Amino acid sequence: MLKDRDLNKVRYMVVCVNEFADRLNINGKEAFNYLNKHKAINFLLNNYEIEHTLSIDEAVDDMVIVSKNNGGTIQ
Repeated sequence: MLKDRDLNKVRYMVVCVNEFADRLNINGKEAFNYLNKHKAINFLLNNYEIEHTLSIDEAVDDMVIVSKNNGGTIQ
C-alpha cells in the first residue's frame, strides 16, 4: 500500500500529465510517453516539493521547457 505522501505524488503526476495532454490536444498515454522520453516525468518527481506549490499551468509550462531542453519538439 502506498504511503499518503507517495499517493499525493501519484495524484499530482496524473493531474499534470492530463493537463499537459489537454493543452496539446493529445491523449494521456501519448502525453506520458512524450514526457517520460524527454525527462519531464523525472523532473516533476525530483522537484515535487517545489512544483506542487505552483499552479498546474506553471507545472505544465515547466514540463514543456524540460522536454524542449531534452529534445522534445511539442510546444
